[in-house]
Amino acid sequence: MPFARLATATTPTCHIGLGLAAVARPGYINLGRDDDLGDDRSVEALRTRTHELLDAAYFQGVRYFDVARSYGRSEEFLADWLTANPGRDDVVIGSKWGYTYTADWTTTAEKHEVKDHSVQTYDRQRAETAALLGDHLDLYQIHSVTPDSPALTDKELHARLAEAAAQGTTIGFSTSGPAQADAIRAALAVTVDGEPLFRTVQSTYNALETSAAPALAEAHDAGLTVIVKEGMANGRLAAPHAPDALKAVAEETSLGCDSVALALVLRQPWAGVVLSGAATTSQLASNLHAAVVDLDDDQLARLGELVEEPQIYWQRRGQLPWH
Repeated sequence: MPFARLATATTPTCHIGLGLAAVARPGYINLGRDDDLGDDRSVEALRTRTHELLDAAYFQGVRYFDVARSYGRSEEFLADWLTANPGRDDVVIGSKWGYTYTADWTTTAEKHEVKDHSVQTYDRQRAETAALLGDHLDLYQIHSVTPDSPALTDKELHARLAEAAAQGTTIGFSTSGPAQADAIRAALAVTVDGEPLFRTVQSTYNALETSAAPALAEAHDAGLTVIVKEGMANGRLAAPHAPDALKAVAEETSLGCDSVALALVLRQPWAGVVLSGAATTSQLASNLHAAVVDLDDDQLARLGELVEEPQIYWQRRGQLPWH
């Protein structure tokens, strides 16, 4: 199913997607994880949690679900859910390749994931994804492209990706790090036989980290769908960790800090899909209230003062422990 079909979705929450990074593996860098998940992080406990979140998201109008090879068993959990619910054929599924999960279902691994954008990794992980998601896969993204990524210049890889696109899979990329804008612009210039290769871009954008906005606007203008990740800044914008200015605006709207933080992203004219990374169904419900938050100019101005320099933001993110 083409990823572009999301453009015809009409549910109030169709511009909010659910990402499974936080619930399909026992360890992640989100704040508040111990309270969210508790002590039982067995495979079956997280499988059940993931399915409950997928059910809740679907019934509340969410139609885009986002996974990755490196998100523990996210593809497996999602595939199980799709198999158990064959009537839910109006969902759109995106996954990513380029990182390999290496934590072996622990929270104490020295390395939780290893990055490799080579053709060999693509071939291996594409086969692994196909074995789990099969024809359900609509979008396949290169995971965390940076300006120095070989994925931007590897012609053999580009040919492989173009072949997948010709067979009906939308090809995209995600970005991370303080130079996201440079990576986005470099990716926009990648063509195969004169045609742009990438049709989607997934980048970090939130109240603290806005540096990619001009490049994301350019991507949108070039026809790409923009997917926004980490709208909650890995929990830094959720209560009780949220800055005072965000807490004040949330109180004024009678909604949660998370609702306001995601609403700030949703109002960007280039934002096509904004991901919720909820770990509980109550978090998800609160996240989805972002669709009805109305922020005035004064509130927007106060929230605008929260922006950090990209280098500082990414340094702080890099220091978040794997819980």
